[in-house]
Amino acid sequence: MPKQQGKKEIAANRKAFHEYFVLDRYEAGISLAGTEVKSIRAGQVNLKDAFCTVKDGELFVRGMHISPYEHGNIFNKDPVRPRKLLMHKREIMKLNARVMQDGNALIPLSLYFKDGKVKVEVGLCKGKKLHDKRDSAAEQESRRSIERAMKERNYD
Repeated sequence: MPKQQGKKEIAANRKAFHEYFVLDRYEAGISLAGTEVKSIRAGQVNLKDAFCTVKDGELFVRGMHISPYEHGNIFNKDPVRPRKLLMHKREIMKLNARVMQDGNALIPLSLYFKDGKVKVEVGLCKGKKLHDKRDSAAEQESRRSIERAMKERNYD
């Protein structure tokens, strides 16, 4: 059977883009059990309240909910258990230093398949203040109204 090629997005954390400014993006592998991968293939994953932490030089994602696989019986794992992210040690140390120093956060932005393997896009993020959220919402609304006007006048 041929191996899957390309990139297929499974889940995206839209809330992260509302709550944070994304400064940098990193790709990481994730350590999963077999039934978790099957559940992810079925699209039963939620990144809404997920965040990443560094403990003993290892990167973990916490709060990511992967629903138990229907046919998994005893092999199913805890849906919100901490899962280890796979990155180079040097990258993890660099990210940890930036998080500790600048008050940034590591937030999983999306989960996707890349050449048959599950990958997580982790963002180095800085929290938005209330006025920043209002500004970005106003900017988005003005962009939508301009697009509507262009479409109405057939400028496509």
